[in-house]
Amino acid sequence: MSLLSRMLRHKSIEQLQGEVGGRSDFRRVLGLWQLTAIGIGGIIGVGVFVLAGQQAALNAGPAVILSFLIAGIASAAAALCYAEFAGMIPVTGSAYTYGYAVLGELAAWLIGWDLLLEYALIVAVVAIGWSGYVQSALAGMGIAIPLWAQGAIGTGQGHVFNVIASLVTLGVAALLTYRTEWGARFNTLVVAIKVAAVILVIGVGAFYVKPANWIPFIPARVVGADGVAHFGFQGVAAAAAVVFFAVFGYDTLTTAAEESKNPQRDLPRAVLLSLGISMAMYLAVSLVLTGIAHYTTLNTPAPVADAFQGLGLRWVALTVSVAAVFGLISVLFAFMLGATRIWFALSRDGLLPGWFAKVHPRYGTPHRPTIVLGVFTALVAGLLPIEEVAKLVNIGVLSAFIIICTSVLILRKRKPELHRAFRTPWVPLVPLVGVAFSIWLLSELPAITWKVFLIWVSLGLVIYLGYGMRHSKLERDRA
Repeated sequence: MSLLSRMLRHKSIEQLQGEVGGRSDFRRVLGLWQLTAIGIGGIIGVGVFVLAGQQAALNAGPAVILSFLIAGIASAAAALCYAEFAGMIPVTGSAYTYGYAVLGELAAWLIGWDLLLEYALIVAVVAIGWSGYVQSALAGMGIAIPLWAQGAIGTGQGHVFNVIASLVTLGVAALLTYRTEWGARFNTLVVAIKVAAVILVIGVGAFYVKPANWIPFIPARVVGADGVAHFGFQGVAAAAAVVFFAVFGYDTLTTAAEESKNPQRDLPRAVLLSLGISMAMYLAVSLVLTGIAHYTTLNTPAPVADAFQGLGLRWVALTVSVAAVFGLISVLFAFMLGATRIWFALSRDGLLPGWFAKVHPRYGTPHRPTIVLGVFTALVAGLLPIEEVAKLVNIGVLSAFIIICTSVLILRKRKPELHRAFRTPWVPLVPLVGVAFSIWLLSELPAITWKVFLIWVSLGLVIYLGYGMRHSKLERDRA
């Protein structure tokens, strides 16, 4: 077999479908609402309490609701494609597994390799942000943390290591190592607290809305002293590009396919439910927030809490702040789960050492990659400033969106007769919208993100050519 043929070899979809009921690596313990909670946990972070206000103040005005709507439509295009694959190939690995079945081994390896790093970095970024909230709360209660333990070197005088950020990643890793269902129940509880806080914001805020705050709905375009333009329809589009990164995360739940009780039925539903519920909350918060406070006052670190403080409703502001702290834990859970399941899938297929593809004999979890990733993210979160880590994320998810949307188009042409538990509507329009929006956002990413991406991909190619290609399960089956 030639080098090119080995790179393009792929798994049979029919074989993957036939193995769905026969695999016993994981315990099937996740129902529809636990899967949906994982998706909501990945989508709704502190962004629901921050991004709507900040982007209203900086770019879109009250029309920030349109920005979320545009971003939601683009994200929904990818979600519909994910739902088709999740119902058709309900196997651990998400975009990696789907790419393996359609585009071949090399493309699958590269997307799996990139998502592995990206999910881990998202965990580190969120952990650092969570640490900031907790330290602020502790300071308010008069509890002082040693200066050296407050942050990474370069984040403040005397800072050495962010202890709280490191500990929370290790705690989430321990939760995922012990029992998936216990972690899922805890995550569902955290998500419920977060959703309740959003409902509180909407329900209470609705009584304080002043329609005059929505005028003008789309403020006139202005150019700042720095030469950067704001507002107008271009401002709405610019805000859509920013908030897009707050409306994905449902992809993490598809990595837990083999832990779902009824994957072909529940995975597509959970993908669409998690995005639908999250978008409804984003749109409602955007409308209420710009109604209770003028958009020019919302460029603060905590715009929702500050808006309610301005109304004299301190108890609502406090509830929102507490919910934001708890809510970030669900984001950590979702992306840590996604990263460990992708690592497990890569190892089970022979592209990484098979030692990592062993589940715990008692707990039925992929404990080895979970522990390694827990330690890695703890070190990154403890040692690096949030600004440096945040620059490196997003490129993997957007690449995965392109892979998934393209694969739907290819499979509809190549194998239209395949059984699909869910069918993406309006093909080819929906996949093309997902591809086009992802390419646009990739073009907007900073240069440092592309540099790290190319370095990571180059390292991945070396590992694949030196190890993965020769140890691939498909290679062994061929021999």
